Amino acid sequence: MLEPEAPAAADAAPTGHDRMRVDAPAKVTGTAPYAYEQPVEEPLHLFPIVATIALGRIAEIDDADARALPGVRLVLTHANAPRIRVRTDAALTILQSSEVHHRGEIIGAVVADSPRVAREAAALVRVTYDEQPAELGFSIDDPRATVPRRVNAFKHGSYERGDADAGLTRGTLVEADYSLPMEFHSPIEPHAVTAIWHDVSALRPRSTRLTMYDTNQGTGGHGALLAPVLGLLPTQIEVISPYVGGSFGTKGWPWPHLVLVAMAAKRLTGRPVKYAMTRQQMFRTVGHRPASKQRIRLSVEADGRLGAIDHQSWAPTSRLRSYVDQTVSATRMMYDVADLRTIHHAVVQDAAPGSFMRAPGEFSGMFALETALDEAAHAVGVDPVDLRVRNEPAQDPETGKPWSTRNLVACLREGADQFGWAERQPVGARRDGEWLVGLGVASATYPNMYFVPNRAGVRFTGGRYVVELQASDIGTGAWTVLPQIAAEALGVGVDLVDADIGHTGLPWAIPAGGSVGTFAWGDAVVAAARKFRRTHGEHPDEGDHVTATGRMPRGSRGYSRHAFGAHFAQARVSTVTGEVRVDRMLGAFAAGRIINPRTARSQLIGGMTMGLSAALHEEAHLDERFGHVVNGDLAGYHVAAHADVGDLEAITLEEHDPWFGATGAKGIGELGIVGAPAAIGNAIFNASGVRLRDLPFTPDRLFDAWGQPTASGTRATSP
Repeated sequence: MLEPEAPAAADAAPTGHDRMRVDAPAKVTGTAPYAYEQPVEEPLHLFPIVATIALGRIAEIDDADARALPGVRLVLTHANAPRIRVRTDAALTILQSSEVHHRGEIIGAVVADSPRVAREAAALVRVTYDEQPAELGFSIDDPRATVPRRVNAFKHGSYERGDADAGLTRGTLVEADYSLPMEFHSPIEPHAVTAIWHDVSALRPRSTRLTMYDTNQGTGGHGALLAPVLGLLPTQIEVISPYVGGSFGTKGWPWPHLVLVAMAAKRLTGRPVKYAMTRQQMFRTVGHRPASKQRIRLSVEADGRLGAIDHQSWAPTSRLRSYVDQTVSATRMMYDVADLRTIHHAVVQDAAPGSFMRAPGEFSGMFALETALDEAAHAVGVDPVDLRVRNEPAQDPETGKPWSTRNLVACLREGADQFGWAERQPVGARRDGEWLVGLGVASATYPNMYFVPNRAGVRFTGGRYVVELQASDIGTGAWTVLPQIAAEALGVGVDLVDADIGHTGLPWAIPAGGSVGTFAWGDAVVAAARKFRRTHGEHPDEGDHVTATGRMPRGSRGYSRHAFGAHFAQARVSTVTGEVRVDRMLGAFAAGRIINPRTARSQLIGGMTMGLSAALHEEAHLDERFGHVVNGDLAGYHVAAHADVGDLEAITLEEHDPWFGATGAKGIGELGIVGAPAAIGNAIFNASGVRLRDLPFTPDRLFDAWGQPTASGTRATSP
């Protein structure tokens, strides 16, 4: 097996050093143009019309009052929408019939001279329906559930090894159910798009027909999926997305509003059409983390060694387009367990499709697993850190492959030392006035999600090098770190390298998602830089240019490739109000070579903040009678504010993983959120003796638990 090529010497490299984000000045001064802000001439504005039933058909649409409103240019419905010939995604196939598949589904739009007129006119459109009963809601052991062959990330729907039933009869049995609610991405920039359908001469049939300024995680993927739906060749659609105000997964896949705006622009050829979602609309048709319910049964010996685990999940999936998180997949490889059963169950719903949200699957499943491990540690009297260390596998238990690198134990030990884990006291023993104080820990992991090769280019112009690829900076720092990687491979100072990213027409690159951007794009950038030097030498001429393909190191598939970490949290629980405050969190992470410590820390503490937000606040409520999200705005769906975030710190261990790619880096964008809620929940238990198994950890759940019988048969009461 061939070893991957060694990186350049670190002491001569631009990577590994703190560098301020190159896009920061433009963003903080408000001069970075986002999708809705692109300067175009005489734009029109769109507002959608959405279904107000969960299932049925449109009987009639009366748009006379809307069309009569001054300033209205178009009312678009299934009666006059362009026909879709190629259906790449059922959710994108809009305005083709009178059918309604879920509440909030787009059934039309108004385009007008101003956003105000478009919104007013949309409210004047009267729609009558033939409504049908909808199936909504699910439960553990739901009789309608099926086991999908594959779930998200191409993971198997079920997996077993050994004899889980026999293993569960040995040692101490721990069993419990856990749940997570629907959660919604809430990036600071909502979905927005500006579309221009060009009047193209018949003599130039392959020229650009549609330009879309969109906020997304990858222009190439959006263009490839949207083009056939809109009856275009891939070369006829131009997607531009230089700046993205956050995403967390919601902008990783094209959603129906893009087709809607493109259709409207086609009907109004030559006039730009703009649309920016309201915050309420962000809770309808652009994805969400599906709710999940999980059951874990595990056996543990007196010394803390795990004997068996049975981990199963139930989750809803849309009838329109199936999506199931890989919730139990991390359990298959995380610890040394000989007897194991893991199964995903899906329950079909008449609801909007779910989608990947930061650390899909791993976030949900590791909340249940890491909480269950804390319960096991308490049951046998073993320190929670020690229990995890004692179950460290020598190789991947699922595949039998050796680890590329695995430094979970180092993260647990270094994190425990820096956090002051040795000061942890018995359950309920530490008090500060009305506040009970406790410490909790949980492990984190995220896999290598590299699926397809990337391409990159290097161009020499004006005495500077430009690295080119269809990468998208969604706030992760691609504008900053890609020049660092290129500068190292070229052997020049980073001040001589620029990036050209965020639009089609550049070399193909995978969308920013799955924590693959830096190491996967970086692989292509290194390949292009090395090819440039071989082809053009140390003194290139103006305009010299190459492209190259980055591929995983030869032999990398023989290794199990994951990033690891450990979360430590200190929680304070009020005995008066039931309020939980997390005043300290520390994350220790082994994430390969750190290209830029500043952007890496930003991503890690950002993930930890999202984990804290999910632990204490985030919970969407679906009305199962009517199919809508009751608290579908930021007044009812709470996210963590600055005051909720206390002393938060992330540290990274020195690590270099050549099997992730030429840079030695791993993914970090999602690692920071995995396990964070479990660490907080485990700290709550250490503080109060209350075991919370349902997110979020709100005061009502604390008080409810204080009045419930404990495993010993006694009743837990508020101190």
